[in-house]
Amino acid sequence: MTKKKQSPFERAEAELTAFGLSLPETSHGPGWIPTRALYFRKKMFFVFGDRNEPPGHLTMIMKLPISAEMVRDLPFVQESKGWFLQHNWVIMRFGPDNPIQPEMQALKGWMVQSFCAITPKKIAREVEARFRGA
Repeated sequence: MTKKKQSPFERAEAELTAFGLSLPETSHGPGWIPTRALYFRKKMFFVFGDRNEPPGHLTMIMKLPISAEMVRDLPFVQESKGWFLQHNWVIMRFGPDNPIQPEMQALKGWMVQSFCAITPKKIAREVEARFRGA
């Protein structure tokens, strides 16, 4: 049996999922159909996929209370509207014109920011301290 070769986006999602699962009390599971999500306890903090995601793309949705305005003009950031905009959730879509690999370190940093935005302050401080030193 031959193993299907993963696309760069599948490899990136696997790497980001593993990174997210290294954070305290996290789990991975389905989000809303057809998304996959990372959770702190039962609170979603990072989402992969989107209903309108074209083949060969990867969409990620995360809460960025500190960076939402700063990332708005990046080429892979999609305009947020309504509830997403009001609550600083940012939608990023990577595809053939926006390679994901150069952004992996930034995505991990944004994942930490999203995680810390929904966790209790004590856990957020511990995680921020851990990654500040890295």
